[in-house]
Amino acid sequence: MSSQALPKAGYSIPEACVITGVGRSKIYQEIASGRLRTVQCGRRRIVPTDAIGEWLAKLGQEAGSQVL
Repeated sequence: MSSQALPKAGYSIPEACVITGVGRSKIYQEIASGRLRTVQCGRRRIVPTDAIGEWLAKLGQEAGSQVL
């Protein structure tokens, strides 16, 4: 087996907070609103890697549509 690490397919909530720079409460708000997609594995909630990208793209689109 190769010594290279496999890319992560998903992140825990604390990892998602670190990656995005967003606090835990905000991440849970985004999940509750349906804007940030997650999957459940037993009692654990996992944020798929692509869901983080999709969510950040949505935020960028919304920010671009706001008039300052």
